[in-house]
Amino acid sequence: MVPILSLKNISKSYNRIKALQDVSFEVPGGAVFGILGPNGSGKTTLLGIVMDVLKASAGTYTWFGNPPSEKLRREIGTLLETPNFYHYLSARHNLEIAALIKNKPADDIERVLKLVRLYERRDSKFQTYSLGMKQRLAIAACLLGNPSVLVFDEPTNGLDPSGIAEIRQLIIDLAAAGKTIILASHLLAEVEKVCTHVAILQQGVLIKSGDVLSALSQEVWLELGSADMTGLKEILERLPGIKKIVRQANHFQVYFTNAIPDPEWINRYCFEQNIVLNFLQVMKKSLESAFIELTDNVSN
Repeated sequence: MVPILSLKNISKSYNRIKALQDVSFEVPGGAVFGILGPNGSGKTTLLGIVMDVLKASAGTYTWFGNPPSEKLRREIGTLLETPNFYHYLSARHNLEIAALIKNKPADDIERVLKLVRLYERRDSKFQTYSLGMKQRLAIAACLLGNPSVLVFDEPTNGLDPSGIAEIRQLIIDLAAAGKTIILASHLLAEVEKVCTHVAILQQGVLIKSGDVLSALSQEVWLELGSADMTGLKEILERLPGIKKIVRQANHFQVYFTNAIPDPEWINRYCFEQNIVLNFLQVMKKSLESAFIELTDNVSN
């Protein structure tokens, strides 16, 4: 299947500053694709390039397997900046102006207001909206004309927890309706909750890309304890595939080169070796820890 967006060796320099360095990845159709990285990692620059707001210093990209063009860009709903609406006009009137500017049908306004759950407030002035409602109206403007692809730059930036939850649910709903969504964010928790795929940037360098679980690989290990810690260590060292054993105060952390064995099998193995376990737990590194390790490796 042809990817929605394909980047090949995209680089961007501002004199001596390298904002992006040889970034390559693909966005599959139907994905919620997060471009994740700390502030200043090149996320906004990358989105600016693929939306033709900025020119790349090197590299190429395609939309739907074709070279970028104004016609293709008009088929993509984008939110790259703070929404610019008239505060004294209603949501409906603001969208009428947006539809005129974008050359989109005005009879689509009712549909998009319902999608973003603002239809009941369609005649309220923009200045009466909460920050979350203002952002949802901005997304409504992106949805005019029913584009199949949406591109958002930090869609929850500056919102309170309630506003973040509103945008998160909206993204989930849009994805369920078949939209391909590309969003930049520095919030790992939000990416984890809504994204199916991710590209991780740090200082303009692509660290990893792919589906969320493989890109942010979570190391798994076993923690085991026994009244006979010496005997436990001896039998653990005989297990195949042991990577390392780390002694803690009252248990061992056991790492394996491949997948961990079934805990029930481990418990039975120890018992058959005359070692009774008083503690057995499967542990998994958090996505946050995996992300911090990845970005720290580039920083250092």
